[in-house]
Amino acid sequence: MTPIMIWVFLGLMALAVPVGFALTGGAAVALLLEGRPLSVMLQRLYAPTQSFPMLAIPFFIWAGSLMMSGRFGTLLVDMARLAVGRFKGGLGHVSILGSVMFGGVSGSAVADATAMGNALIPVQVKQGYPKGFAAAINASSSTISVLIPPSIPLILYGLVASVSIVDLFIAGILPGVLLGVGMVLAVMWVSWRKDLPRSPLAGGFKAFRSQALIALPALLMPVFIVATLRFGVATPTEVSVMAVAYALLVSGFIYRDLTWRGLWFSAIETVVMTGAVMLIIMASSITQWILTAEAVPQNLALWMTSAFSEPWMVILALNVVMLVVGAFLDLPAAVLLLGPIFVAIGQAIGLDPVQLGLMMVVNLSIGLYTPPVGTTLFISAAIAKTGIFDVMRSLIPFYLAALGVLLLISYVPQLTIY
Repeated sequence: MTPIMIWVFLGLMALAVPVGFALTGGAAVALLLEGRPLSVMLQRLYAPTQSFPMLAIPFFIWAGSLMMSGRFGTLLVDMARLAVGRFKGGLGHVSILGSVMFGGVSGSAVADATAMGNALIPVQVKQGYPKGFAAAINASSSTISVLIPPSIPLILYGLVASVSIVDLFIAGILPGVLLGVGMVLAVMWVSWRKDLPRSPLAGGFKAFRSQALIALPALLMPVFIVATLRFGVATPTEVSVMAVAYALLVSGFIYRDLTWRGLWFSAIETVVMTGAVMLIIMASSITQWILTAEAVPQNLALWMTSAFSEPWMVILALNVVMLVVGAFLDLPAAVLLLGPIFVAIGQAIGLDPVQLGLMMVVNLSIGLYTPPVGTTLFISAAIAKTGIFDVMRSLIPFYLAALGVLLLISYVPQLTIY
């Protein structure tokens, strides 16, 4: 049944059918050919929607959307520019620092790429940055968002792999910072080679302090989320509702830039994004049920541990598979499909599931700026009005930085397990 499901899924994907429908179609054909009633499929599709922890997803999405509906994005850019704009290639550093801060609010790489790209790429090009390089900075740095709490991919991994979301959130902070540092080094190297300008804003430390104080209420949201979870004040679902209330308070009463129109559009955006994610969750549920029924995760774990004599070789093989899958599947779909399978393999070699989760998200985030899917790559290229191959040439230093961080996470467990 599994081979039939996989071939139908790949065929539908080749026809550009959305991932959720392709997974459902593959599972339906496999069940029909095996003579199973489709009522089983309907039950499995419905089951994950009844999970209480799953409610955290729409509320975290809504909290990020509410926070970004006002002038917070502009505040971030100005604050980052005051902090690092005076360095060589200053606007490149601004993009990276902005993504680290943005990730703590939105948790979405696509939202980051769109907001930061529209704010910075035109200015970078005007100051003499090559279009491809400006787009490459934005495409790669925006993926830092998926590691910083409240990260939607980490929530999904925690749900399907039965791993503590609190542990994943805390474990994602250091890799996110390391990824940012690696990309800063890449920008510095290219900036010195191309003699890119500095971009300071007038005002110095006094202006930075003033801007930081204005942005502080919004920047405290990820601290509030992690602290509330870490000290057991509330569950992830309850914290997600608190995050919405916090976002409403900050946007509506502190910044006073949340309008009824903005509230309406943020709600619509949340419904659309949640619907897309839930479709993939439901479809992957029936797929995982079929794979588990045929003991695919266990058999794959046995095969890999017998094919590779050392655990480090298994880890390397997992990384290669995840890099390839990330280039062809959306990040949420890949996490939901591979999570349970790779957890079984990780357990066979003694790999901590939290460390594996961070490995998976970093791997798959590289796929966000790698064709053919390359969501942030295409967004950034469109904003910069340049070709994909031009951007890809400029992405090479950022690929090297991301792969370096990936190797550290994979082979130095202390970076993710405290």
